[in-house]
Amino acid sequence: MTLNELVKVPDEQREHQWEIDFFMAITSSNVKMMMDAPQQGPDGWPYMLVETSENATEPANKIMQWAAIKGVGLAVNPGKNYPDYVFTYGMLWHFKETGLFYRTADDTIVGTAEFEKGQGLHAGDASPQYLPAYVRQIIKEFFRDQAVMRPRILVMSQDRKNYDLAFSLESLGNPPQTEHQGIAEALSWFLPPHYSIVLVSEMGLPKFFDL
Repeated sequence: MTLNELVKVPDEQREHQWEIDFFMAITSSNVKMMMDAPQQGPDGWPYMLVETSENATEPANKIMQWAAIKGVGLAVNPGKNYPDYVFTYGMLWHFKETGLFYRTADDTIVGTAEFEKGQGLHAGDASPQYLPAYVRQIIKEFFRDQAVMRPRILVMSQDRKNYDLAFSLESLGNPPQTEHQGIAEALSWFLPPHYSIVLVSEMGLPKFFDL
């Protein structure tokens, strides 16, 4: 199915296969830009707004590549009651790097974590493949806007298969527990949906690294 055919499929018929087909179609299709600059979405994040149409001339892939560098998401047909698709920033940079918007994850965690003493833990800085330098910079700028000047991170794994991206609570100013979930959810916009994000104290853990 073409992109224009896919967006006509009723919402209740859009299952997982529809999403796969949509991803394939939009990356090779043209769209129409509604605005020249990113616009703030209802969730507070910046998005490029595009429409699908038969006479669209702007390659969607080109817009996505630009958005990945700039720290911007993408909303497709936002004039509807609900857009046909909303790509977070994390989905776009992951597509730029890997050709995939996300990978399936058995159990994606967003929140806080506690580790028992003696647990085997593999830990280190985020590699450029896991978190490219330009993405780190964009997340850093987000923190700077929140008056957090030196956020620290650690990539941790107990099985070398599933990794958590941990943010140091101390470097975030030790926000109260009631704010942890909101902070983690905000950070999830910058990362692919399959990334596991946790906020954790540095106490008892290996050395954290400046973002």
